[in-house]
Amino acid sequence: MLVRAPGVYRPQPDTWLLARAMTEAALPAGAHVLDACTGTGALAIHAARRGAARVTAVDLSRAAVASAWLNSRLHGVRLELLCGDVTRAVDGRRFDVILANPPYVPSENPDRPRGAARSWDAGRHGRSLLDPLCTKMPQLLGAGGIALLVHSAVADPGASLRQLRAGGLKATVVARTVIPFGPVMRDRTGWLRTRGLIRPGQRHEELVVIRADRTR
Repeated sequence: MLVRAPGVYRPQPDTWLLARAMTEAALPAGAHVLDACTGTGALAIHAARRGAARVTAVDLSRAAVASAWLNSRLHGVRLELLCGDVTRAVDGRRFDVILANPPYVPSENPDRPRGAARSWDAGRHGRSLLDPLCTKMPQLLGAGGIALLVHSAVADPGASLRQLRAGGLKATVVARTVIPFGPVMRDRTGWLRTRGLIRPGQRHEELVVIRADRTR
């Protein structure tokens, strides 16, 4: 059971796909984990239960941080909770594992979204947070560290792979699943089709998990 304040992202198939990838990756013993864009704290709590020694959870939303705090108490785990932009909130720190389920839905509105839309809207290409996050990950990963990042294929996994590799990380897609469009994607099918981000008649999207390793 997870408590969720109004406007906080509800755990969905992308959350569970990333949780499964985390389980399959097998966290290093005593790992310090960063959960970027934590929302309800679902992934942070899962990491703590999988043996992480320390879990730092970050979200831009105060309501999300409050939800994650309450859920951590309900589930009997201790989290370090930070409110702010993840690309700055943990600047100068290193982590053994990074988990990230950032906003990635392309939006007609290029302005910074407000309210619940901050959980999914990510600019014209769906990469307003993905790009800075992929650029920042090499600085946040410690030696031998791994990052697991989930997003939709409409947000260009190839761009994520290129950016992570350009930062010196070994990066590959380790999990995929196909799901029906949710309400947000259904409302945008015409615009997404016009932009060439989906095919005519497409009503499903592929989710991918990218794993990035610091091998040197």
